[in-house]
Amino acid sequence: MRLTASVAVLTVASAAAVFAAAPTKAVAVLRATQGNTVEGKVTFTKADGGVKVNVHVTGLTAGKHGFHIHEFGDCSAADGASAGGHFNPSSESHGAPGDALRHTGDLGNIEASAEGVADIEYTDSRAAFEGANSVLGRGVIVHAGIDDLKTQPTGNAGGRVACGVIGAAKGE
Repeated sequence: MRLTASVAVLTVASAAAVFAAAPTKAVAVLRATQGNTVEGKVTFTKADGGVKVNVHVTGLTAGKHGFHIHEFGDCSAADGASAGGHFNPSSESHGAPGDALRHTGDLGNIEASAEGVADIEYTDSRAAFEGANSVLGRGVIVHAGIDDLKTQPTGNAGGRVACGVIGAAKGE
């Protein structure tokens, strides 16, 4: 009986450890805000040096568009304002993705082709799946205009044309 109880406790503990591990992949499905036609998908995957960010967005105007992680995973407002401001757990100034001081949510710009499609993949050194910089449950916003990477606190990127919530996904 003692051996059976010990095996049962060990099995439950092992299962809990598996489910308690931080995810290695997350996805945000982007939906257009009111009056826009932008949609897409952003996949976040744990990688050496941070989190690999893979972006596919359609329905944009040609050119650069601010692309940020926002503090709340709430896209319920018609204009995306319910996602709050840029995700900034360390209270730093707005900046470019490569800057030493920047919001964790400052992902810079994505660039759309003449057909309105933006495809980009890179690794972000700040984003994480656990701890203070965890992006899980946060919002992803695509803006109407270019992020100038310096105007405080948002980069002057204009209105929000798409919003999505970052959720844990099945790893590979």
